[in-house]
Amino acid sequence: MTTVADGSRTQLNVGPGSVVRVRDEDWLVTSTSATGSGTLIKVQGLSELVRDTEAAFYSDLDEIHVVDPRNAKIVADDSPNYRKSRLFLETTLRKTPVPAAQNSLTVSTRMLSKQLEYQRIAVAKALDPKNIRPRILIADAVGLGKTLEIGMILSELVARGRGDNILIVTPRHVLEQMQHEMWSRFALPFVRLDSVGIQRVRQTIPASRNPFTYFKRAIISIDTLKTPRYREHLKKRRWDAVVIDESHNLTNAGTLNNELARILAPRTDALILASATPHNGKKESFAELVRLLDPTAVRPDGSIDEDAVQQLIVRRHRYSPEVAAEVGADWAERPHPTNKLVPASDAENKVASELSRTWIHPLGGSPAGHALFGWTLAKAFLSSPAALIETITERLRKLGRSNGRPGATQETNPLAAKEADALEKLLALAEEANTANSAKFSALVEHLKQAGVGKNQPMRAVVFAERVATLKYLESHLPKQLGLKPENIGLLHGGLTDVEQQEIVEQFKRGSSPLRVLVTGDVASEGVNLHAECHHLVHFDIPWSLIRIEQRNGRIDRYGQHYPPQIATLILDPEDENFSGDIRVLTRLIEKEHEAHKVFSDVATLMGKNSVEAEEKAIRDALASGTDVETVIPDPVDAELDELERLLSGVADFPYDDTAQLPAQLPGFGGVEKVAVDQRIDLYPTELEFMQEALEEAFGDPFQKVKWKYDAKYGIASLEPTADLKKRLRFLPQDYLKERGVTERLLLATTVTSGQQALDVARKSEETNWPSAHYLGPLHPVLDWASDRALASISRNEVLAIRGDVDEPTYLMLGTISNRRGQLLNRTFIKVEYGFPGGLPSLSEFLKDVGLIGKPSNAGPVDVSAVQAEFVKAVDIAESYLQQQRSLLVDASEQRLAAWLDRAERWSAESSALVQRAEVRERQDRVKAEQELAEDMRPEQLLVRPLLVILPRNTPAYSEKKEA
Repeated sequence: MTTVADGSRTQLNVGPGSVVRVRDEDWLVTSTSATGSGTLIKVQGLSELVRDTEAAFYSDLDEIHVVDPRNAKIVADDSPNYRKSRLFLETTLRKTPVPAAQNSLTVSTRMLSKQLEYQRIAVAKALDPKNIRPRILIADAVGLGKTLEIGMILSELVARGRGDNILIVTPRHVLEQMQHEMWSRFALPFVRLDSVGIQRVRQTIPASRNPFTYFKRAIISIDTLKTPRYREHLKKRRWDAVVIDESHNLTNAGTLNNELARILAPRTDALILASATPHNGKKESFAELVRLLDPTAVRPDGSIDEDAVQQLIVRRHRYSPEVAAEVGADWAERPHPTNKLVPASDAENKVASELSRTWIHPLGGSPAGHALFGWTLAKAFLSSPAALIETITERLRKLGRSNGRPGATQETNPLAAKEADALEKLLALAEEANTANSAKFSALVEHLKQAGVGKNQPMRAVVFAERVATLKYLESHLPKQLGLKPENIGLLHGGLTDVEQQEIVEQFKRGSSPLRVLVTGDVASEGVNLHAECHHLVHFDIPWSLIRIEQRNGRIDRYGQHYPPQIATLILDPEDENFSGDIRVLTRLIEKEHEAHKVFSDVATLMGKNSVEAEEKAIRDALASGTDVETVIPDPVDAELDELERLLSGVADFPYDDTAQLPAQLPGFGGVEKVAVDQRIDLYPTELEFMQEALEEAFGDPFQKVKWKYDAKYGIASLEPTADLKKRLRFLPQDYLKERGVTERLLLATTVTSGQQALDVARKSEETNWPSAHYLGPLHPVLDWASDRALASISRNEVLAIRGDVDEPTYLMLGTISNRRGQLLNRTFIKVEYGFPGGLPSLSEFLKDVGLIGKPSNAGPVDVSAVQAEFVKAVDIAESYLQQQRSLLVDASEQRLAAWLDRAERWSAESSALVQRAEVRERQDRVKAEQELAEDMRPEQLLVRPLLVILPRNTPAYSEKKEA
């Protein structure tokens, strides 16, 4: 066993790509890490009995024998067109991680999503090598595609060998949406642990088993994680990456959400937070969010290190230059919103008059003793008479009165009795208004008809209201008035189960669904994409919050909306002058949100309250006190940025990139360079070509063995999964497997066009929203399966030899340098010829030069006996060359780590005076863990892997030449 000494530990000298023999079987190492029990290696089976098996071994517990590349046997490649050599090279490239310190993009640019430079910028910033690990807050405004940016980052982490175990935490009503996007666009399968998914888990694994160790990639809601059982499971698991969507819900210290975030943050390498509203105006809350990403970015006194924040956050909005330059027709401009003043009915006027005279502008004081409750009643009435009835009934219950009979409270408290009497009078008026024709409801019906919603019409609309009573009223009365059936109206609110919420959202997004109107509360105002089949939105009531208005509008006003979003607000206009004046002031909220939308990343900047609750309180207080609401809601041009917004507005949009290989200027970006993108190796220009050749090598006639077909006209390929492929597919989304019959026949879309068409058709399907043909992206598990089957006949300790355009025998090697965690830091292609090593700036160019690109002809048998003797020397030469590369990498790595460790040490020194405080001790423990992490990041393990031997094409065999 080859080992290296490390203080008191003895570690196995092995890295990703090594071949090891454990328990009499051959395994390919996929990752390694140093532990207290020696080196932990994660492996994939190579030999027959363990093929397709994943396992983990500790060097202190098992005899792990590293296969020495010097003992490899050179074997002539006798396959047509050197197919085995090309497949071996391609497979090795796919299975070898991209270096962790490389911030140029690889697989994320070949996924099923339109490539936008501003999204690439976010990905490059997350991967910036200046950060010792990927940590970022994506604070882009509503509608810019944070989910796509998350998928791109995760796919790049997977390509770097840093995305094996991933946890995504989202609001429960978007679980399926997130799962769908990750699989359909990025080929990243996640097990969805909603209430139904959890039941499946319990049927699959023992009750005592930690589900997060059984499923490597899971998506779950924050509500589910709050249960004690899952909280304990989290403490016993480490992740490669954790994503927390709508992360502004984590900031309040002491809450259960914050506790969960504190559990997850130190237990993951990469942490991705996403929120369009990244702070609530409180510096300590924002500091808590930053601290989750990097504890040393917040000083012990609570102040924020602005330089550190620059590396941790990306923040843009619809009209940021880099965004506006790209979205074009894929994001239609939002017209000015429509505010419709609706004259109140007689019954509604009576309610408004009673509210105004008795509760809002009373001469003798409010029955409740203060004006604020009057505005609570008014707000309910402005939603609907039904909502007002619900509010009054609940208040009467608290006062102890029911069925007109006073309770003990009124008998001893005259003020309570007076309030109850006034409430009952208002209740009678509200009930009368609720049974009569509601003017605002009639206006809604007329508006929807004018928009084209009706019987046998495809037009759709989403109607927002705050109160459940209002939603149920609309659900009950809209079908008849619009000439629709009950199944044409969908109702969504927070009282539904997670599965019910997901089902309604997915139905509305599906073109073939009978739903025409989605009536929803503000549960749908965050994270839900409704723009695919809808561009009409109605605020049936006015939220007293700019943030909430922006969140609602963002459901249809977002990237990918091809029709101008039509946004309307229905505002009751009673005859009472005082009450009518108050309501007209509220219409300014809608107008101000529209104005601020074009100026700020977050309209919360306008009021400076930064939370829905704080904005609502400010509006209510202004109305109750008679303060001019205009002073609470300034014009965007007059708004002053608070301290946090000034900090965030200074966040650099473009990452530091000293390795950019594509210096082309991006139009409209002020001369900023594009994000660097790796060019793929030209062995197989497309995934389809690689797939077809792998199947031919594996099965000879793939049509006969797996019913492989390819329809070039539609860009669709298909096959019947074998038993071993079915085993690999079992962790795909269960709904997708079942609804598309994937285990019986797997359909693959082989082009972006056919992939997008399959998604578009699925949206209009009556049966499922999963595409019939899944896009064959670079991370698709079927590609791994095909390559493993193709190379099953090749021993992993054999090196293939071919003839090519070289003057002397040339040895192609892959040199890798890993850190203690087994993460690849450097990947170098080395050629050894004439006894000298040389690095290859471009593997593609080298392969073209030797004639291996395209369809090379096999020049016939190769005598490898002589080169076998020279092979050991070639490996030694390559290792010496790699040692030199390690020295250069160590210098660059030390500079990067030194800057980070210096900040961590300063933080520790500054906090030493506060060590008695438990919170500071907790943070110091985090810093200590970060320092240990930095040590693990240093270059440590070197590995040379022989890839190919190339002999001269037009000269005698090397052995004959040497004899001569």
